[in-house]
Amino acid sequence: MTQAREKATDTATPQETLDRTDRQLLDIIQTAFPLAPRPYAVLGEQLGISEEEAFTRVRALKARKIIRRLGANFQSAKLGYVSTLCAAKVPEARMAAFVERVNAEPGVTHNYQREHAYNIWFTLISPSRQDAQATLDAISRDTGVDILNLPATKLFKIRVDFRMDTSADEA
Repeated sequence: MTQAREKATDTATPQETLDRTDRQLLDIIQTAFPLAPRPYAVLGEQLGISEEEAFTRVRALKARKIIRRLGANFQSAKLGYVSTLCAAKVPEARMAAFVERVNAEPGVTHNYQREHAYNIWFTLISPSRQDAQATLDAISRDTGVDILNLPATKLFKIRVDFRMDTSADEA
């Protein structure tokens, strides 16, 4: 499974291209981003680097698309929102345009390409089922691709963290 948001241009894994400080930084910001007036100063203190270096490293990780998004995650259902899993059979000739259109929607949280008849799968968060359907209808109208709408009825997983700094395991 590959992310449809962007494709990697090389085959090196993050562990092969990131130094230990970058990996530790990624671990911290995934699980415990500081809620402080100067969060990068806190990050720097935790990592033994300056506030400016912490900020510069995060900016570089974003530029390299190792960090796609940095922001708060909310439990959308507790805010009254609904989520739906969506699938589409997208011809290769329309793939780039379809993915670009889907990714333009602020409610899309994940978007993956798979090797299957339904080759694009994404999740959509909306204020209501009607809003979700209207968004899917607009995407279909704009791209000419039908979308299978599979509304969530039960939440099974709310997060996953990717442990980046495994150097302590290797010692």
